[in-house]
Amino acid sequence: MTKNITDTSKPELADRERFRRQMHFQTIDRGVHWEFGYLPETIERWQNEGLPPDFDNSGRHSSVEKFFGVDPVLTVPVNMGIFPPFVGEIRILEEKKGKRVEQLPDGTIQEVQTEGVHTIPHYIKMAVSSRDDWKRFKERLNPDTPGRTTVDYKKINDEYRHSKCPVGISFGSYFGVPRSWIGFEQISLMLYDQLDLVEEIIETLTALYERKLEQALSEIEVDFAAGWEDICFRNGPMISPSMFKNIVAPRLKRVTSLLKQHGVDVIWTDCDGNINDLVPVWLECGVNCMFPIEVQGGSDPVELRKKYGRKILLRGGIAKYQLSLGKKAIIKELKRIETVFEEGGYIPHGDHRIPQDVSYENYRYYIREKLSMMGWKKYEIERIKGMEKYKP
Repeated sequence: MTKNITDTSKPELADRERFRRQMHFQTIDRGVHWEFGYLPETIERWQNEGLPPDFDNSGRHSSVEKFFGVDPVLTVPVNMGIFPPFVGEIRILEEKKGKRVEQLPDGTIQEVQTEGVHTIPHYIKMAVSSRDDWKRFKERLNPDTPGRTTVDYKKINDEYRHSKCPVGISFGSYFGVPRSWIGFEQISLMLYDQLDLVEEIIETLTALYERKLEQALSEIEVDFAAGWEDICFRNGPMISPSMFKNIVAPRLKRVTSLLKQHGVDVIWTDCDGNINDLVPVWLECGVNCMFPIEVQGGSDPVELRKKYGRKILLRGGIAKYQLSLGKKAIIKELKRIETVFEEGGYIPHGDHRIPQDVSYENYRYYIREKLSMMGWKKYEIERIKGMEKYKP
């Protein structure tokens, strides 16, 4: 029988110490309370069902998360993107009934709906469609461009080293970012037709990440590193594991090695869909935590823990669609993942942003039951603003 890491007799821990202990399979007073946010339509619904109107979903950590008592984190600011950014007016190339064709400052040409239900744009031309396009991007990925670093890391270290909440840092994206610039179909063809260009793009990004991380980590103690990819679907990844291993892994290992040299040993990537085929490659690369473990997409924290044991850390994995089905379904879903939480190395929360079909009542019930499962005492739950006077 799995020993439960939660010991409610333990003195109350600071958020930072609790996070560190939970992700290292050590005893804790209660579980870390994190969530993954909400769709705008969900907030609109909840405001009609009791959520105060002055709570919104804007910002990296929305006031709705604070309203529901989500534990805070600090994030080290690092500029790993296009710099200087592409700016300018959106050019209207064509207007037609219900649709508009426009060109964005980065060169993307897209068709957007102007009437009816708005959907994801139809991309006519992606930002990087040729070597000339790539040259425009590459010159904006120089880690030494004046103005890219505006933070005095020695100065902010005084605040961060005394923080009572976990401190994190981004370590970038290696295939997800190029895919977003080039497009799904085009980058899939480039893997065969222009592999050297794909590798050049990934190498350029890796060099940028290494340089910026070294600058920050040489001054600041960090508890976790967070990356993202979003390159998987229900049937698996858009790039074969062998290609990912050959093209991405050697570069990713350089960055995770750097992180570990600076004491960062909780390293996750954000990837939706069915990640199962890429998990062993990520683990080999030093990415030891999976997030958000989208259940409906084919991933599952229970199965991942069974397969990889304590080699793997986990975040997410509570099937968001179950939260819309009522109290019995919510309890069943929490029971499904309970033993994984009790073992440690796992922060349970929704497996993506909470959708509109989850009622305000159901979400409050879910929060109460999740916190109870994680060892929170009744009075600790009730002092959360969003749980005051809650009677299920």
